[in-house]
Amino acid sequence: MLTLEQMNSHTRQTLVGHLGIEFTVSEDGYVEAIMPVDERTIQSYGYLHGGATIALAETVAGVGTFSIALPDKSCVGMQISASHISSARTGETVIAKGQIIHRGKSTHVWDVKVYAKDDGRLISTVRVTNAIVKNRNPEIFSS
Repeated sequence: MLTLEQMNSHTRQTLVGHLGIEFTVSEDGYVEAIMPVDERTIQSYGYLHGGATIALAETVAGVGTFSIALPDKSCVGMQISASHISSARTGETVIAKGQIIHRGKSTHVWDVKVYAKDDGRLISTVRVTNAIVKNRNPEIFSS
């Protein structure tokens, strides 16, 4: 399992870091992360961008699978299906809660729900399927 420190450190200089995503919980088959609703993650009307929401959900599922699959395997996203139920406005924070629902040898399927952190309203539900692949960089988290 990856530690929260490893997850947050490794993703700092990636899309994840640029969107302000921070991992807050990491357990076997369960990951949580928060993301601010700000100038990086909104659309032109000041609401949370659906693409940013999907990026958050795919990140939670991907890091969850990656953490389980280490050290000899990794993952790539295969399929995403999202339903946006509500939205969040600038100044809010959203939280993604991802639970693995299928742990196969070649695929993992995650159910990720995104909520407004302050009042708990459901923002989106996202189903993410990851393909398990050979880890071509096994030393990435060896320390």
